[in-house]
Amino acid sequence: MSFHTVEKIGGTSMSDYVAVRDNIILKPVHHDSLYNRIFVVSAYGGITDLLLEHKKTGQPGVFGLFANGLHDDSWKQALADLKQKIFTINESFYKKPDNLERANQFIGERLDDAERCLADLQRLCQHGHFELDMHLETVREMLASIGEAHSAWNMTQLLQRDGIDAIFVDLTGWQTDKHLPLDERIKIAFQDVDLKKQLPIVTGYAHSDDGLMSTFDRGYSEMSFSRIAVLTEANEAIIHKEFHLSSADPRLVGEDNAVPIGRTNYDVADQLANLGMEAIHPKAAKGLRRNEIALRVRNTFEPEHAGTLITGDYISATPCVEIIAGCKGVYAFELFDQDMAGNIDVYDREILTMIDRFKAHIISKDINANTITHYLSANLKTIKRIRNALQERFVDAEINQQKVAIVSAIGSDMKIPGILAKTVGALAKENISVLAMHQSMRQVDMQFIINEDDYDDAIKSLHSVLVEIHDHGKAICLAS
Repeated sequence: MSFHTVEKIGGTSMSDYVAVRDNIILKPVHHDSLYNRIFVVSAYGGITDLLLEHKKTGQPGVFGLFANGLHDDSWKQALADLKQKIFTINESFYKKPDNLERANQFIGERLDDAERCLADLQRLCQHGHFELDMHLETVREMLASIGEAHSAWNMTQLLQRDGIDAIFVDLTGWQTDKHLPLDERIKIAFQDVDLKKQLPIVTGYAHSDDGLMSTFDRGYSEMSFSRIAVLTEANEAIIHKEFHLSSADPRLVGEDNAVPIGRTNYDVADQLANLGMEAIHPKAAKGLRRNEIALRVRNTFEPEHAGTLITGDYISATPCVEIIAGCKGVYAFELFDQDMAGNIDVYDREILTMIDRFKAHIISKDINANTITHYLSANLKTIKRIRNALQERFVDAEINQQKVAIVSAIGSDMKIPGILAKTVGALAKENISVLAMHQSMRQVDMQFIINEDDYDDAIKSLHSVLVEIHDHGKAICLAS
């Protein structure tokens, strides 16, 4: 294929069609032609939360309510509310009644199909031979696909209205009679697309025979994006977000103090993803990295800025800290047992099995002769399940849990003599106690475990001492 890019547009950006058209579609990054680009789109902001569950609070959407049980019909009202919300979004895009009717008809049919499927499944599973849990993954995939089908179809119509030869590429497998591997579905969808003349608008959700969400859950659109970039041999992958990838959260350190990152590497992107920050899913990044496809993260609302260019081989010219990031609400899950000494591998294997069984996410861990502590992203209910299971396995063990925060200093090259002492000193100066800390030999990050109440002050202090003093200007290593 000729030089082309694969570009993903996030949900918040998608909600502002004019900004997407004027700042992304009409302003290609690498050449003057509007074409030779593939766009993978997310659902409009908040829609997937209503379809599944709120990404941050966990408040159940249609899926969460449906999964509650066979005798809970509250999902029906949630689905009706969602339909009204989607129709209201359509009203903001289409002024002509005929166009609005077509848009509502397209997505309305899918919503009605979904409602019939859920009602039929609910009725079926009231029979003793069928279990609802066996079908929930399929239900989750079906509902997730609706959000991206809605946004991709709308964007195609709106761009066609504005004189651009956009085509709708539906990877959702809606009403498909064949379950295909992800790669095969993508190849078939693109076999007749002429990138020189057509602008594909692709659903971020892609149906596959093994279920994209069972592995990547809410990161599924990034996996679709990554595989499309790899399979079409893209020259660059681009993610358009509503913010810059910056040296810290501007809401904490101040708009004037946060600096956009110009260049970094996939190691840094992985560290950010591990902390729950929205750079790119590590498994999606893995495909790009292996195929030497550069990833650029751009701010939709600042089109003149080159954004952040992420490559596999980038190392900063001078060792430095590029990002101060972290997360709160982490559980420090500690298991102490005198019998562990000399048998750490046995204990570690059992603990990891339980963590995996109950689907908690490991952010970090530390270990000594008789104690293993995992820092887990999970709700209290999950933590209690893991604890009970391990207590049955290791009856003499002392198991403790504590809610903490993690603050991390990250950079592509942090081989700076004395940086650990300087960082700990900055925290001590703010009277912040370090409960634990980690620095790997790879020298790309340092992590500090602190009390949750100290989180904001720790971010500000470390950013001030490790980033702001260098006066990076418009960006830390401005990308071309």
